[in-house]
Amino acid sequence: MHHKKQSKLNHTCSGITGNYLVAAELSSRGYIAMPTLRNTRGVDILAANSDGTKTVSIQVKTKQGGEREWVLSESAEKLKSDSLFYVFVSLNGECSTATFHIVRSADVAAFARSNHQNWLSGRKKDGSERKDTSMRNFRDLDNEHKDQWKLLGLD
Repeated sequence: MHHKKQSKLNHTCSGITGNYLVAAELSSRGYIAMPTLRNTRGVDILAANSDGTKTVSIQVKTKQGGEREWVLSESAEKLKSDSLFYVFVSLNGECSTATFHIVRSADVAAFARSNHQNWLSGRKKDGSERKDTSMRNFRDLDNEHKDQWKLLGLD
């Protein structure tokens, strides 16, 4: 089945697509996946093992294109819980080629904080100091976190 080349999804559609792809991937692995309503701050999916005895919260961050870098907000530095995980989704043009990067929230917080401090300590091209911003990011350039579903501890 051939799909015509799709133009880039808008930000909202991209996020919704990522949430459902993660829910589908969790389901295909035998887990219970419950997407939350959009007003559930910081939690996009509740996931549980098949008998419902272990549950984790998942925040999904989706981007389009093959790069393995996602934009976060400043709050990512503070979101740390043993039961909260991020699944970073990269939509590589088609849903069938999406990649998933699973990371503990504490690891995301540490990366976001140190990466931002490094950026802030640098200088602009003209030599002046950089102004602080609320934007943070997470990168998985070496695919260290790709398909690390076992981190969720639901097996």
